[in-house]
Amino acid sequence: MSTVSPFGTRLRAAMDARGPLCVGIDPHAALLARWGLGDDVAGLERFSRTVVDALADQVAVFKPQAAFFERFGSRGIAVLERTVADARAAGTLVLMDAKRGDIGSTMAAYAETFLRPDAPLFSDALTVSPYLGYGSLRPAVELARESGAGLFVLALTSNPEGGEVQRAVREDGRSVGATMLAHLAEENAGAAPMGSFGAVVGATLGDLSSFDLEINGPLLAPGIGAQGATAADLPKVFGAAVGNVVPNVSRGVLGHGPDASALRAAAAAFADEIRAAVAG
Repeated sequence: MSTVSPFGTRLRAAMDARGPLCVGIDPHAALLARWGLGDDVAGLERFSRTVVDALADQVAVFKPQAAFFERFGSRGIAVLERTVADARAAGTLVLMDAKRGDIGSTMAAYAETFLRPDAPLFSDALTVSPYLGYGSLRPAVELARESGAGLFVLALTSNPEGGEVQRAVREDGRSVGATMLAHLAEENAGAAPMGSFGAVVGATLGDLSSFDLEINGPLLAPGIGAQGATAADLPKVFGAAVGNVVPNVSRGVLGHGPDASALRAAAAAFADEIRAAVAG
């Protein structure tokens, strides 16, 4: 059993101290070019180091998108390892956005890659896909509990295609997305100040009052900024659960690079807007 505090406890403390902002680390080709960097490993490393150096003392969570590193093969993975290590050493929580999902020993291996404390890519939390059945995530749930890490389960995502699966209605009359939220509420039962098992719920989805978002866990909310949602939308979308929302902003902050002061100013502006909206 880990001696580290559970992820939910550490996340709550980081949100209270720094605000709830999560900044993506998404070095896709267009953004590298916008920064004047090559679409290569050197550009990847310069980009990632700049984001971490500029924002590690300012934001609660970094969310590296694994795919943008994996596309460069082993050298890209090496950059991802350093990025995770540097961010965690600086005191920022790292949520690995890898959206892994499989069954049995394969799911266990994915979990060990990101949630085993001595793994090179160990992260404070991991995004996972439950669409082989929520029970398929059990190896990741168990290892996260053991290591003090967390999970964010895809529940109601911001992409338009997501609804054909997530809003499909089961035989019991409950939608698939609502079922995932119910499972997470069970995982988080009794946890204080907040459970470690969160949901991904898009900030662009409008009125979600028909869903029970009070899962006693964090709600990762993509869609702020470039996708069209604003901080002011959060109370309308999340209702009474808004205090546990972790808004994710990627392009809205990263587009201000590579100047470190501009990155910091953009992140601070989003954080202030989110605090005001949540408090209001």
